[in-house]
Amino acid sequence: MNAQRAVLITGAGRGLGRAMAVHLAGPRTRLLLHYHGSEAGAGDTAKEARGRGSEVALLKADLALAAERERLMDAVAGQCEALHVLINNAGVYPDCGLLEISPEQWQTVLDVTCSAVFHLTRRAVPLLRAGAPARVINLGDSAADRITARPQATAYHVAKLGVHVLTRSFAKALAADGITVNMISPGFLENSVGEAGSPIPAGREGTFADILGALDYLLSPAADYVSGANIVVSGGWNL
Repeated sequence: MNAQRAVLITGAGRGLGRAMAVHLAGPRTRLLLHYHGSEAGAGDTAKEARGRGSEVALLKADLALAAERERLMDAVAGQCEALHVLINNAGVYPDCGLLEISPEQWQTVLDVTCSAVFHLTRRAVPLLRAGAPARVINLGDSAADRITARPQATAYHVAKLGVHVLTRSFAKALAADGITVNMISPGFLENSVGEAGSPIPAGREGTFADILGALDYLLSPAADYVSGANIVVSGGWNL
């Protein structure tokens, strides 16, 4: 990669997005950190990343809205001439059943969790080509590779199935451009909503550090020939 790599992370104001931003921060990394509702958290993330030597730009956008997705990518293009890493992390998880979710909630989940992956990645293609070899990493779910009944948080699981299809499709479409596209699918994490529902074979919840290990691999030269992959990091849960 170039002397300074540009990294765009969506949903970087809290949770896993924040952990990834801080983990990747350093003197040779320019971080473009998207947030929506977590303004204070995004500010804290930026402060910590700058303390590690990174240049940081905070970019606010509601990914449920087409106009704001476009505005976000216009801002990204204004910040860098090339993008080396795009991490589609933002998602919405409504902890409610199939018969309780409102039409508005359903649409928001699909727009933020899945449709934004499509729109942002497609808009980022010229910048990623300029930054090639480049990486796109999407955040999935440990059951995103199968079709099964999901009466709870159905919209979220439908969206993550979509992210899986988008990951494989973009991987094939962009391979000749030197852009790899892969997915990391966490299981039940330390900040997951609700209860695991079934025993975790590894005997513990997943940590952000577990996910960061997969992230490091996909960003490393060892993964130059890996594209369209789905790395499940679940400790055996949900298999």
